[in-house]
Amino acid sequence: MRVLSIASTGMMAQQLNVEVISNNIANINTTAYKRSRAEFQDLMYQSERRQGSQSTDSGTIVPTGIEVGLGVRPTSVNRINTTGSLTSTGNELDLAIEGRGYFNVTQPGGDTVYTRAGSFKLSPEGTIVTSDGFPVAPGITVPQGTREVVINRSGEVLAYVDGQTQPVNQGQLAMTVFVNDSGLEALGDNLFRATPASGEAQDGLAGQAGFGTIRQKYLESSNVNVVQEITELISAQRAYEMNAKVVEAGDQMASTMTNMR
Repeated sequence: MRVLSIASTGMMAQQLNVEVISNNIANINTTAYKRSRAEFQDLMYQSERRQGSQSTDSGTIVPTGIEVGLGVRPTSVNRINTTGSLTSTGNELDLAIEGRGYFNVTQPGGDTVYTRAGSFKLSPEGTIVTSDGFPVAPGITVPQGTREVVINRSGEVLAYVDGQTQPVNQGQLAMTVFVNDSGLEALGDNLFRATPASGEAQDGLAGQAGFGTIRQKYLESSNVNVVQEITELISAQRAYEMNAKVVEAGDQMASTMTNMR
């Protein structure tokens, strides 16, 4: 009976849906996290009577035919890249991007990865790094004796050093945008890697055309909406239960046919 295999594809699809929703809820407080959404497509169809075929010798056409679908399959888990709300922290090394763009992070092997989580720190040498100690490109170092660091909307890092009245410009943070943000590969730790699907990395600076601006002492919150996630979780759970009921009904039908024999 096809009903069992069809319903099983529905149960597996809704299981994936619940897993995606649960990950969204788990990351509700993760800085700059972007919620994901599972997307599905129907499977191929078996045609038992093809529409448009002739039903009589006189040329009568079958108007609709009989096509039976074989279930559903997941096609993608799409990342929703809307900007989360900005939260004031008061920390001078907390940075949020208003608009498009990613900070560049240099990994130990020299590879460049990307992040929107701007909760940066200072290394023992005074270099601006991520929470895992990876330098933020282009590797800006704050000199010793700095009493205040100011990072403007363009990403320029200005250090106010003891004994000096004018700030010292230590460099400007790099920024990158992509044609297809959803095509980036999520690496965990709030980091992403470019892929052929994301398009080539377009490097630039904050405030340029097509690039967002930087807000110091702010962090971007997750864009997860709790009410929306709970609603979708209930919907996925109900869909799973209905598919389970179909499996149960198919089993009862098969049992009835067996007993009749």
